[in-house]
Amino acid sequence: MKKHNILITLLILGLLGTQSLAIAQKSKKTPVSAADARLATLKKEVVQKIDNNAKMAQVMVDKVFSFAELGFQETETSKYLTDILKKNGFTIEYGISGVPTAWWAKWGNGSPVIALGSDLDCIPKASQKPGVAYHDPIVDGAPGHGEGHNAGNPLNIISALAVKEIMEREKIPGTLILWPGVAEELVGTKAYFTRDGYFDKVDMCIFTHVSNNLGVSYGQAWGTGLVSVEYEFEGEAAHAAGAPWRGRSALDAVELMSVGWQYQREHLDPLQRSHHVIKNGGDQPNVVPSKASIWFYFRHVDYPRIMELYEKGNRIADGAAMMTGTTVKRKVLGSAWPRHFNKVIAEKMYDNIKQVGLPEWSEEDQMLARAIQKEVKAPNDTIGLAVKLDTLGLPIKNPVSGGSDDIGDISWKLPTVTLGFPSNIPGLPGHHWANAVAMATPIAHKGVVAGAKAEAMTLLDFFLNPKLVADAKEYFRTEQGMKQKYTPMVSETDKPAIYLNTEIMEEFRPRLQKFYYDETKYGSYLEQLGIKYPTVRVTSSGGTNGGKK
Repeated sequence: MKKHNILITLLILGLLGTQSLAIAQKSKKTPVSAADARLATLKKEVVQKIDNNAKMAQVMVDKVFSFAELGFQETETSKYLTDILKKNGFTIEYGISGVPTAWWAKWGNGSPVIALGSDLDCIPKASQKPGVAYHDPIVDGAPGHGEGHNAGNPLNIISALAVKEIMEREKIPGTLILWPGVAEELVGTKAYFTRDGYFDKVDMCIFTHVSNNLGVSYGQAWGTGLVSVEYEFEGEAAHAAGAPWRGRSALDAVELMSVGWQYQREHLDPLQRSHHVIKNGGDQPNVVPSKASIWFYFRHVDYPRIMELYEKGNRIADGAAMMTGTTVKRKVLGSAWPRHFNKVIAEKMYDNIKQVGLPEWSEEDQMLARAIQKEVKAPNDTIGLAVKLDTLGLPIKNPVSGGSDDIGDISWKLPTVTLGFPSNIPGLPGHHWANAVAMATPIAHKGVVAGAKAEAMTLLDFFLNPKLVADAKEYFRTEQGMKQKYTPMVSETDKPAIYLNTEIMEEFRPRLQKFYYDETKYGSYLEQLGIKYPTVRVTSSGGTNGGKK
């Protein structure tokens, strides 16, 4: 009996000892290295620097919003942004790849070389007063920032300036590049930048794009790539009533190509997307059109199938020319590879996103969001702005068709991610005046500051840890480079279509100039325009569209 009691006592003491050891081990924190402690301190500092520059962010966002320039015509926007960068020590190369509004801003020395990019251009006929939850254009029929491209470059600038200041003081090696996506709505330039070697010596790229949440993804993204092609037919003019038999109508060829593609569409797989507009249908009805043109976007989820669509289009164009006795020339106006983002960069960035979190939205912010969601009859999103972070975006398992972005070309040239930042409202149509409503309001300003913090923290991660850069390159090599060779869809002889949108901006720029934001006189663009924030539609019952659900 005594032996039995002794054994029980020993067993209890053993269990207690094991538990005590486990508790002690659990209570011990993993030692923090000096490098990790330094990084954490610098991240905290860079976040504070960005908070201190929130006013600068607001001014830049509002200023670019007020310029409202279409693709290839972003002259005021580019001058304004490059002047800021030049003043802050960046060396600027203007007019890269033959695009007058494109630039390459560089600061620093050595490796790693990290590029920050975002788009510049706006949307036709999307003019809209910010903070007003119904259609109320600043200038009727004018372009406007209905895609939110006024916010990404300001984000990159305040992020870069904060990191630059720390790198200078701490003598951290590395090079920062800032560059713009000119004419993204025309997928008009990024393939030329890669073709012309601008990214050959860049180690990685962080791109920013407006979103309704703070997030990042890796792997193959949803959506498509595309090639943008204009077919120009040429025939013979004649009097359309007096001697039509002497004419060969280029317009007939355009119409036959359009009809031919519609018949072809029945036999294309459902993931493709293709659409066109007639750019030139002739001069007047009583003259047989000697020249006419039609502009196509051919989209698919991977490069080989995009090129298959392109070749089908070429054959139909040739057939239309044969049927009408005309000739045809084709001209590539732009292109975009499908997007594939880097896992190493995305995972590190998402760690920082979780630390930053979403902005604190005011009731006025939420009221505006709910009102515009109701105004455009948003099918699913009706409760205002996001209050919960997105999860890390994972590779899609099955291809999903949809839109395109020529950041895809950059993503196949070097390790790249796109940081989505929360400066807009869920549930809006996209490429629409409604998407401009938030883009010069506190919603946009807060979203830019949040995005800049996540970007700056990620920059510090990679500048201070060369192994992360090497890991990002290894993922890029094994998951992309070994599986699909990148070839720009523009040839060595293709040139950017810098003439596009010239006439539209010549018409509207003088009318928009009187509404350019003057930050020396007004605290915000809302104040300059005399807009009460938010301005929402009053219902017949006396309530507002922005009321809580």
